[in-house]
Amino acid sequence: MNQTASDDAGDRPLLALVMRLAGIAGFAVMAACIKLASESGIHLAELMFWRQFISLPILLAWAMLAGGLGTLATKRPRAHAMRAGYGIAGMVLNFGGVILLPLAEATTFGFTGPLFATLLSIVILRETVGIWRWSAVLAGFAGVVIIAQPGGGNIPLFGAAVALGGAFMIALISIQIRDLSRTDKPLAIVFWFSVATVVATLPILPFVHNQLNTGQWLLLLGIGLAGTWGQVLITMALRFGKVSSVIVMDYSSLIWATLLGWLIFSNLPTIYTWFGAPLVIAAGIIITWREHVLSKQRLAEQARLPGT
Repeated sequence: MNQTASDDAGDRPLLALVMRLAGIAGFAVMAACIKLASESGIHLAELMFWRQFISLPILLAWAMLAGGLGTLATKRPRAHAMRAGYGIAGMVLNFGGVILLPLAEATTFGFTGPLFATLLSIVILRETVGIWRWSAVLAGFAGVVIIAQPGGGNIPLFGAAVALGGAFMIALISIQIRDLSRTDKPLAIVFWFSVATVVATLPILPFVHNQLNTGQWLLLLGIGLAGTWGQVLITMALRFGKVSSVIVMDYSSLIWATLLGWLIFSNLPTIYTWFGAPLVIAAGIIITWREHVLSKQRLAEQARLPGT
């Protein structure tokens, strides 16, 4: 009882919401910088390298402030290596989706992560999924079909497939992170993924690097800073608010993507996106809400068990 009261006392829901909102804005700025950098001729591998390389000194400084380099320790290097492999593949696909699609559509396809997570929970975790989540999954993928308009030519199908692949990888990675979080701190998980990405992309740079101008270097700096800003803030938001209460802010990224797509690239979402996106967003919210309800029910059942 005392622990629960202490945890509740540490909650600052308004601050958590603001932090999550600002973090999502950081990721939106990063996406816009990625698209601009790619259009200027910078290779995907170089974008990935600088995204993570710039974050390393920031993460190290954060570790020192959070208790020293010991916070980065791990006894599960193999698990981190697997997470890094999936993470790098997901990064290729998510960056690729941003490069190949308008920002709003790439962002909307990214919202399918909870749909894939639900399907993976059935296959990998052997969870039972009820009518609420199944209905949400079907509605969400109906929204994807509306946006993509297969055969209609409004959205490049290859770009849509790449973005959906990125969302699938995020869902798969979330299961790995959930497992890693049992033993390792979130900062350690983020740090070792950054190190792995830098090591994996560094040997490619001599083959893809071209002379960069000042504007391109600024874009690369913007990718690294905005991505780290987003990563730090969405992580810190979970210190002051519950996942179920702050995750709804993630859908604000569609607002940022639409605004930046219009201001920078003169692109507005198609009419199909306006019809399909609400279905995808509603599906994600329903799945998150339902998982929160089921989690509370499981905790209540455990509390009623004798000896607990």
